[in-house]
Amino acid sequence: MKAIIQRVSKANVVIDDKKVASIKSGLLILLGIVNEDTQEDISWLSNKITNLRVFDDENGVMNTSLKAENGQAIVVSQFTLHASTKKGNRPSYIKAAKPDVAIPLYERFISQLEHDLGKKVQTGRFGANMKVELVNDGPVTIIIDTKNKV
Repeated sequence: MKAIIQRVSKANVVIDDKKVASIKSGLLILLGIVNEDTQEDISWLSNKITNLRVFDDENGVMNTSLKAENGQAIVVSQFTLHASTKKGNRPSYIKAAKPDVAIPLYERFISQLEHDLGKKVQTGRFGANMKVELVNDGPVTIIIDTKNKV
């Protein structure tokens, strides 16, 4: 699994001119899934995101986690995170898991994140053409790949 995590002061997801998700302070999580991803990847990534200290403490130092901050989250599926651009100018998405594999893993990740945070997580809709709007706070953008844990 690969995730791009952005600390936001606000974010929302719009599908067919309808806002389906909206948060204020929190994290926007773009999630890419490959066939090799497992429950271990889900658990590790959810724990990492929940406890990642990217929010300012009382001294203005990034030392507080989403969980400690009681912040909100939006998870958006994004197969393009696994694009290969090695050949030519047209990206290849062959590494990205197909929906029959990706959807159950995506749903399990959302459930795990909700469990770890102790609150509901908002989402986009898997496979939909989404308009994602955000105000990146900082900016803080972090890329995490469960295949590169060490």
